[in-house]
Amino acid sequence: MSDTSTGSPTGGSAHANSVNRRNGATARLALTGISKQYPAVRANDDVTLIVAPGEIHAVLGENGAGKSTLMKIIYGAVRPDAGEIRWEGQSVDIASPAAARKLGIGMVFQHFSLFETLTVGENIALALDEPFDLKALAKRIRDVSAEYGLDIDPQRHVHSLTVGERQRVEIVRCLLQNPRLLIMDEPTSVLTPQAVRKLFATLRRLASEGCSILYISHKLDEIQELCDTATVMRGGKVTGSVKPREETHASLAQLMVGHSLPDYERRMHSPGDVLLDVKNLSSASDDPFGTSLDDVSFSVHSGEIFGIAGVSGNGQAELLAALSGEHKGSRADAVTICGKPAGKLGAAARRKLGFAFVPEERLGRGAVPAMSLAENALLTAHRQQMVRSGWINAGAMRAFAKRCIEAFDVRCGGEGALAQSLSGGNLQKFIVGREILQAPKVLVVAQPTWGVDVGAAAFIRQQLLDLSARGVAILVISEELEELFDICDRLAVLARGRLSPSRKTGDTNPEEIGRWMAGLFGDREGAPPSAELPAHA
Repeated sequence: MSDTSTGSPTGGSAHANSVNRRNGATARLALTGISKQYPAVRANDDVTLIVAPGEIHAVLGENGAGKSTLMKIIYGAVRPDAGEIRWEGQSVDIASPAAARKLGIGMVFQHFSLFETLTVGENIALALDEPFDLKALAKRIRDVSAEYGLDIDPQRHVHSLTVGERQRVEIVRCLLQNPRLLIMDEPTSVLTPQAVRKLFATLRRLASEGCSILYISHKLDEIQELCDTATVMRGGKVTGSVKPREETHASLAQLMVGHSLPDYERRMHSPGDVLLDVKNLSSASDDPFGTSLDDVSFSVHSGEIFGIAGVSGNGQAELLAALSGEHKGSRADAVTICGKPAGKLGAAARRKLGFAFVPEERLGRGAVPAMSLAENALLTAHRQQMVRSGWINAGAMRAFAKRCIEAFDVRCGGEGALAQSLSGGNLQKFIVGREILQAPKVLVVAQPTWGVDVGAAAFIRQQLLDLSARGVAILVISEELEELFDICDRLAVLARGRLSPSRKTGDTNPEEIGRWMAGLFGDREGAPPSAELPAHA
């Protein structure tokens, strides 16, 4: 990892040829007949997978196809019911993550495995199977994170980090282990385009040095650009293997979901009255490492989808807390919901006004992991006849959850399934469905399709379009520019706690929005650009 070469920008034929030459050698990893049964689902069914030394190998499939379970089996976090794992020609029993790391296997999880109350350095130290000195380790963390564009402070506590920053911790933790097989489960979901480029350069360099990489992503352009081979899974089974660069986005999507994806349907409608109005919102962050909001103003009309782009850590968490009522402001008129001043109201009072909210963190904030889907429905939808005279109506609670599962195609073991048992995409569909079924007037959604497969992402985006057509005012905060351009009527950018001017989606382009994400915008429409840079660009 000390080599500073970055490889070609597109992977190049030289690397592909080197992989082909290695295919005749002993496989780094070979899985045969791997099966895993859970009470409600067969996650893996007779799976075979071979990864060569130096190969960047994608695993494609819908949420719930069995990809993450398979990766956890390789990493020793889950034990298979049947099958054989061979590591460099030798049959092995990977009994634990520590055993996997000893072999040289590292994994970046989609759902973070970090201790909230410990610092970044302490979390990384726990994953190192070697003596360490925290001061020396902190220097290594700074050096590696800076080299690969994943800047993190080893002294910060994890509870103060945004989702994007936690993702960086996971990646750096793996890179410090000098792995021979690196498993990446949705590693770029909340990274900036610039950080993605640096990460890809890192992965290509690791591959050129002989490290094998298993790469899970729902971003098909990434798969085509980075990966040599792709194994496709559906319903826990391997359904085929392709060379991604020889496929199109449409053909890859069809292989994943089993059918072609429909185009988004936009129903004609005209924006109406302002239902969410934010005026001169300034708020000091409670977190010394957070980003304070500086005079943020915007409005969202009935029937409109307003998008806010930006690099994680530039005030998104603070804005969401101010909008949802988790952080009460000093001025009632700083946030107006459906014509009612709400800046000093708590979360429950804002929901009574017709406000609904989908947070960026699914497990822990959007849903309680150890509670059933029915119980999680109760948390925000209890006004849907689930509570009578202070008593919980269990039947209504289960009926609501069942209706959400059916209407939003949530693949699970029923309304009694625990939230933590669902794949990321299916849990996201449930959380979005739970909020939509409450018939809100204003909906704020953060990272609506983070880590969600192409089929589920298309479904969620269509639901938001349909909701806006029914007159709901929708605010979408996302780092996915493609997503924002696909569904939003207007766009703005949050950088270093300041909000850019807004543009109609058809009057701007990704290049302009990208410049604004670097803080290069004025204080008003038509003003000269600022030279400021965001805190985490």
